[in-house]
Amino acid sequence: MSSFLNKVDFAVILSVKNANPNGDPLNGNRPRENYEGYGEISDVCIKRKIRNRLQDLGQDIFVQSDERRTDGFRSLKDRADGCAELKKAGKDKESYAAIACEKWMDVRSFGQVFAFKKGDEDSAVSVGIRGPVSIHSAVSVTPIEISSMQITKSVNGETGKDPDKKSPDTMGMKHRVEFGLYIFYGSINTQLAAKTGFSEEDSELIKQALITLFENDCSSARPDGSMEVCQVYWWKHSSQSGQYSSAKVHRSLKVVPKSEAEFPKSLADFDITLEPLAGLSPEIYDGL
Repeated sequence: MSSFLNKVDFAVILSVKNANPNGDPLNGNRPRENYEGYGEISDVCIKRKIRNRLQDLGQDIFVQSDERRTDGFRSLKDRADGCAELKKAGKDKESYAAIACEKWMDVRSFGQVFAFKKGDEDSAVSVGIRGPVSIHSAVSVTPIEISSMQITKSVNGETGKDPDKKSPDTMGMKHRVEFGLYIFYGSINTQLAAKTGFSEEDSELIKQALITLFENDCSSARPDGSMEVCQVYWWKHSSQSGQYSSAKVHRSLKVVPKSEAEFPKSLADFDITLEPLAGLSPEIYDGL
C-alpha cells in the first residue's frame, strides 16, 4: 500500500544562458523551438535529468544512460533478465509489475513498458506500467534567439594519405540559446501511486531532484552554470483527488517579461506572480 495520500502539482522555472538545453536531431541539433519561435525542452529530456539525479541520490534506476551504467547491463532487456525476482514472476503480469516497481524508482515514478522477446512467443514479456509522476515539456516564456558558430578540430579523426593535410570532417557547427527562461509543470497522482507503491519518501526525492536538476549535467553544449533552476513551486493538496484541477493550479503561476525589458536577459527581467487559491499555497524553493 502506498503512503502517498495527497495529490501534488509542481512547476519549475529554469534559465538557459549560452547553452543548448535540448538539441533537435531533425534540425541539425539546433535547440528545440516551436513554430512560434518559443524554446522547448522535451519531457523525455527532463525525465532523463531527473533519473540521473535520483541515481546520484543512491536510487536504483531501470532506464540508465549508457555512460552512467552502474550494473554492467548494456540494454533494458539485459537489466530485466538480470533480475532474479522478475524471472520467478514469469508471465504473471501483476507480480512482474509489482517486483519492477519495488526494485526501480523510475519505474514506480514514471511507469515503464516491458516488452521483450525471449526466443519464442510463449516466453515473451509484455507488461505496461503507468506511473504517477507526469511531466510536461518545458516551454520558454518569450521567443528565443539562437546563435551558431562554426567550429574546427585541431587534429584529424583518422590519418590520411597526407598526414599534414586536414580532412574535410574538421568543420562543424555549434548552436546555443543566448538567453531563455523556461517553465515546465508536473503532477503526482495518488491513484497511480497506490498501484506502483510510490511513497511520500519518493515524492521528497523527486522534489530534491527538481531543485538540483542540473547538478552533474554539464557538457560541451551545457557548460557548468549555463543552466539553472531558478524556482520550484510545490503544491501539496489536502486530499487524494486534490482541491483543484492540475490545469487550474498550473495556471495560477504567471511569468511575464517586464514592460521595460525589451530583450530579457535574466530572471530579474520577468515578473512572477501567483494567483491565490483558497486553501492551497505552494512551498517555494530556490534552485541549488
